[in-house]
Amino acid sequence: MQDVNEITRAVEETGAFVDGLMKEAARRIVGQEQMVQRLLIGLLTGGHVLLEGLPGLAKTLTVSTLAELTRAEFSRIQFTPDLLPADIVGTPIYNPKTQGFEPRKGPIFANLVLADEINRAPAKVQSALLEAMQEKQVTIGDQTFPLPKPFLVLATQNPIDQEGTYPLPEAQMDRFMLMVKVGYPTRAEERLILDRMSGETSPPLDPVIDGDTLLSARSVVERIHLDEAIREYIVDLVMASRQPAEAGIERIAPWIACGASPRATIFLARASRAHAFVDGRGYVVPEDVKAIAHDVLRHRVIPSFEAEADEIDGDQLVQAILDGVDVP
Repeated sequence: MQDVNEITRAVEETGAFVDGLMKEAARRIVGQEQMVQRLLIGLLTGGHVLLEGLPGLAKTLTVSTLAELTRAEFSRIQFTPDLLPADIVGTPIYNPKTQGFEPRKGPIFANLVLADEINRAPAKVQSALLEAMQEKQVTIGDQTFPLPKPFLVLATQNPIDQEGTYPLPEAQMDRFMLMVKVGYPTRAEERLILDRMSGETSPPLDPVIDGDTLLSARSVVERIHLDEAIREYIVDLVMASRQPAEAGIERIAPWIACGASPRATIFLARASRAHAFVDGRGYVVPEDVKAIAHDVLRHRVIPSFEAEADEIDGDQLVQAILDGVDVP
């Protein structure tokens, strides 16, 4: 208990910036508190985030705002069908003075990299991100370069307009810690958007933290207490996605083609710790796990053909798993 109290004090001291960051972001982003919080969780854990939503829902604006508030080096890559891997990671360039090749680094060398409409580019371009997302390094020619710290890929995609797109393969989807679905604002928020954004300029913002503060916060997040019962609960959720019949929810077994990978277990624990940090606690409770479970699992629990025929999606399967597994 003494250790938990010490961690809680560290969370309160280190996490003092959270409220200020959320309030400052709200000056520019109307509503979408959950999207901002999930991006903050990605920053606190180093986990990449995929934002899925219709055009005009402030996905790109939110990412650029977050970079401004954290003094992070920001890079935006517009994914298109004619994009090449070298356009992302860089390429060796011949230098006539030295009569040799020198690496020219691409836009991926930044703290926050926005992969806008990531499914607009073919697989060979999407695969250029794999090494960067997993190993936090990039290979150009015969040289390997570490990426700056912190490093985070924040990608967007449109769930409706699928003409001329290239769906992300499961291996790449699995590298995103969170997949966040972005919805429409409420009527009151829509009116506020009209009043606030009628001008041509966005309101200026004051940076809240820098990279060093963020890395310090990450070290505190890693120390947040994760009780044995919570660990077992996380494993039970992931195992239920693979073997639902053994978890007592055999009715969804025909609807699951593929369950969550071991990354889901790791990311669910990390994201739950970060969720507790945002709430100002030095320990994880089951509500933290349940609050973040959809974002961690929805793109890892793959519906079967039977599920598609019955109009059952990943979110419904995750909810069935949460309802069927006993909470500690």
